[in-house]
Amino acid sequence: MTSLPDIHLYTWLTCNGVKISIALEELSLPYKVTEVDIGSGKQKEAWFTDINPNGRIPAITDGNKRIFESGAILLYLADRYDSDNKFSYAHGTPEYYEQLSWIMFQMGGVGPMQGQANHFRLFASEYSQYSIDRYMEETKRLYGVLNRRLTQSAWLAGDKYTIADICNYGWVRYAPLALRLDLDEFPALKNWHDAIAEREAVRKGVNVPRASSDQELMQRYRLLEQKTLARKINK
Repeated sequence: MTSLPDIHLYTWLTCNGVKISIALEELSLPYKVTEVDIGSGKQKEAWFTDINPNGRIPAITDGNKRIFESGAILLYLADRYDSDNKFSYAHGTPEYYEQLSWIMFQMGGVGPMQGQANHFRLFASEYSQYSIDRYMEETKRLYGVLNRRLTQSAWLAGDKYTIADICNYGWVRYAPLALRLDLDEFPALKNWHDAIAEREAVRKGVNVPRASSDQELMQRYRLLEQKTLARKINK
């Protein structure tokens, strides 16, 4: 018998952070939340690196267990609390490995490339058009892979919405806001994004640890973008 959850989520409003709050909401699991303000460096403080030695959000504890890396957390939640496979597939099935493949596609491809695009557009101390172009183009290439898959199937793995979709949605959601990436270039991906965005659990999950409208997020990103462009002018 599965023990009752004692989940504590450590997170911030980021592409990786919202994956976990969405999954917890989809699974209707009770959980506590601690904000880890990455802008002020809270993720590097000793109390948090005791939970995630790498000093990155998100992380969870569940009783005496700690789990960090968003992909690992999603797999843990599915293994532990999705015994009826409502949002995942049973181990050993072809669909399970398809699900795992799309999770790793995000963790090893979309996340690193889009993350670098975010960095060079919004946070870099020196302006680099080459770096912006390189990582934006690679992000678009990876979105093309997602789009092709979603022209063949409504969902990334098998015939239902799973943690593979949640994993990738966390990043796709932020691309128009942070990178001005036009999802209309990827029609199947946009339809998939819009369908997920309408889910009640998703609407709740994207507002953890605090509510923030898309407009507020865009204003924040535009200010960061202006600072980066100012560095180009001042070079």
